[in-house]
Amino acid sequence: MSINTHVDSNNKQVTISIEGAFGFSLVQDFRRCYVDRKDHSFTIDLRLVNYIDSAGLGMLLNMHNYLEQPDGMIKLINVLPQVRKILIISRFDKKFKIE
Repeated sequence: MSINTHVDSNNKQVTISIEGAFGFSLVQDFRRCYVDRKDHSFTIDLRLVNYIDSAGLGMLLNMHNYLEQPDGMIKLINVLPQVRKILIISRFDKKFKIE
């Protein structure tokens, strides 16, 4: 389980790549990726996430609330089918753009 962050300061774009299970053990690392960057747009790459639990869902909601961005402005990309199913059941497709 790890998180990598790429910040493109010129375009004010942050890409967060997560590997492994997206859960409670990543709370602090995930928060550090977006705190103090309210003026950036965000893409979260989930290509290497094979599982997301309620803590992972909560982290996404906390990020959405903290950034105060309109629904659909945070993109979740490369979502595996088993993770996409959880996101859709949880109605995250209403708050995030899922690609």
